[in-house]
Amino acid sequence: MLGIIFSILAGICMSVQGVFNTRVGEKIGIWETNVIVQGTAFLLTFIIVLFLGDGSFKNLKHTNKLYLLGGALGVIITFTVMKGISSLGPTYSIATILIAQLTAAALIDAFGLFGSEQISFGATKICGVIIMIIGIVIFKWKS
Repeated sequence: MLGIIFSILAGICMSVQGVFNTRVGEKIGIWETNVIVQGTAFLLTFIIVLFLGDGSFKNLKHTNKLYLLGGALGVIITFTVMKGISSLGPTYSIATILIAQLTAAALIDAFGLFGSEQISFGATKICGVIIMIIGIVIFKWKS
């Protein structure tokens, strides 16, 4: 149940953050906003690590270096969400992002990529993604 609560909170925060970042970006620029977003995230996380950190940076040497690109992906995510929202509006952009996320996650599961457990991606899951895509088309359809 906790996983569902965290996932719902993540979805809400991602949508709100995308709109907030887009509005700031309209005033100061996309890359300037990205500096603020990543900088405030760094500062807040640094403070949290000081008080609640439960790991060790020493273990980085045992980590696949490819996984360290997560921070760079954060920069790309912030930029592309802002561009998507400014071009398509929040609902259409976030709906498209969700389908892309679901499809990417399904491929990661289906092929067991990046150390994930391989999980079958059968016809029912493919139908679910297709239904979501049809939903976006219907949502965006102009009458």
